[in-house]
Amino acid sequence: MTPKLAFDLETKQIERLGLGAMVSITDHDTIKAPMLLRTVPSARQIPVSVEWSAPYGGMQSFHLGVHNLPSARAAEWMATLEDYTANPSDARLTEILVALNHEPNVLVVFNHPMWDLYLIGKEKHQFLVNEFLQKNGAYIHALELNGLRTWDENRAVRKLAQQWNMLLISGGDRHGVEPNANINLTNAASFTEFVHEIRREKNSNILFMPQYAEPWKHRILRSTIDAIRHYPDFPIGSRTWDERVYHPDANGVVRPLSELWPDGNAPAYMRWGIALVLLMGSAPVSSGLRMAWSESHQLRLALGEQEG
Repeated sequence: MTPKLAFDLETKQIERLGLGAMVSITDHDTIKAPMLLRTVPSARQIPVSVEWSAPYGGMQSFHLGVHNLPSARAAEWMATLEDYTANPSDARLTEILVALNHEPNVLVVFNHPMWDLYLIGKEKHQFLVNEFLQKNGAYIHALELNGLRTWDENRAVRKLAQQWNMLLISGGDRHGVEPNANINLTNAASFTEFVHEIRREKNSNILFMPQYAEPWKHRILRSTIDAIRHYPDFPIGSRTWDERVYHPDANGVVRPLSELWPDGNAPAYMRWGIALVLLMGSAPVSSGLRMAWSESHQLRLALGEQEG
């Protein structure tokens, strides 16, 4: 089951078409962000979603995007997912996925399935992925093509989808300020309608944005710079990188790093490292790295596969 893919439709073209946008925001193993956003009147309809870390096979963990949980039971569902992560059992995982599949408006996506998160080795990882899909593929509604993973990995995901006759869907792993590099095009007027489009109609139309043609290493560098740069217009307490990064203190209380430095400043080696990364992002150095990291052959290969 192959989705319709497209490359390089300019953002301005999308704007001229007057298309709206729907976004499902996920964080790792928590629904606090979407629940907090839903307190804002203009955001009350956003889906309650989570990227769930699901241990599997005793040596790997898979990230499952669980989207559009029912509002009234979202906290209950989150407690169930947290309990499984703390006390994993492959049989229990299947039970949970079956129950999620019985929720008609919930969308379950296998995020970046070919990413060996625990570095157990390519062959072991692929074996576990295929074993997991053999047991649970009927309850997974799509595999993710990730906008921040490599061409090779996404091609492998596409082959995996063909092998298991599964649908592909766009996804992000956004940890910076870059817009996602691929999106789904849909006629749905709500996220619930979009879920039905994927689950019932088995219809997925994926658009890869122009930045996906940029070198992957260069985009990772830009995302890193976005994470560590100073934002003077941000609210007080979130303007510097160490105000936005949290770590438990000696008593186990999670606090910003900026409050944990003995003299109020990050260690010298960290300041030097950050200065080096920022230097790599400066115009002359960045342009040279972009050329060195060019992946134009990957784009030609991907477009050739589309034509084939």
